[in-house]
Amino acid sequence: MKKIEPPDSFYLDAAQGWVELGNSAEARAELAHVAPRLQNHPDVLEVRWAIAATENDWTAALAIARQAVQADPESAAGVVHQAYALRRNPDGGLQAAWDALFPAMEKFPDEAIIPYNLACYACQMDQPAKARILFARALAIGDKDQIKKMALNDSDLKPLWDEISAM
Repeated sequence: MKKIEPPDSFYLDAAQGWVELGNSAEARAELAHVAPRLQNHPDVLEVRWAIAATENDWTAALAIARQAVQADPESAAGVVHQAYALRRNPDGGLQAAWDALFPAMEKFPDEAIIPYNLACYACQMDQPAKARILFARALAIGDKDQIKKMALNDSDLKPLWDEISAM
């Protein structure tokens, strides 16, 4: 996917900054300046998704994530965001998130966030054996210390905290 060039990249960076500061309105205003031909670019969709997620608008977040999957099917980000939004969407839930994300583990075998999120879903669906296997896979793929630290702050994995602490 082609990189966004100035001045559009400046608007995109500013929008990301506003998202990080928690100001969705300003982020949207910056994105409005991005050229119309770039509005469906994966980087723009990433910021749009972050805005929707920040606002807990999971219906919008799901629609944006689906756009991102179509815009760049070779990127794991859209699939991960789609599952995340599905979990929180009124018409979704844990099983829907699992079903959407599980096939991505094969397509994106080097993305630790996929088995990590699946471990979270398995834990919340009271499937600790599955969660352990998936969490171990995430550790094997990614930065073990970073993943462990993230897990010990993630209430989804609370049933495994004692085991994770001992790793």
